[in-house]
Amino acid sequence: MRSQRPSTSGWSKTRADFRVKVTLEATLAPSEDSQKVLDAMKRILVDNTAVVDDTKRMIKLISVEASSLSTLRDQLRDRHIRAAARRLFMSELSGGSTTVMLNRQAAAVGVVALCSSADQSPLGPIYLTLDSERIEAVIDWLTAYESG
Repeated sequence: MRSQRPSTSGWSKTRADFRVKVTLEATLAPSEDSQKVLDAMKRILVDNTAVVDDTKRMIKLISVEASSLSTLRDQLRDRHIRAAARRLFMSELSGGSTTVMLNRQAAAVGVVALCSSADQSPLGPIYLTLDSERIEAVIDWLTAYESG
């Protein structure tokens, strides 16, 4: 009986072979607890550096690791919204960058919910920006359909 070995032909789909800068940004309403918003953002973007600017009432998370997008990638797959996400990422493409909005309340419970307008997040959206010289490869990786 032959042993089952994983095919190496599909590895490029599962392994990120690009460099990307990922930024999550959110403004804070005066009534919001900055720690709660920061915690919500950290549920979406792992392996990050956090910047909390209370004077400007803004939180920013930054990562240069593609692995920080693992939660986003997994949820796009598990929630069956890869095609919609791809269309949204591509529609907001500008040069080597794309910015999409995420629902803040959904992020608070660890759910990635894309917004097509700021009105879809009552306290204001969280902005996700991806910057890469190979931005289309980043989008392809995030929204890839894999067999198995």
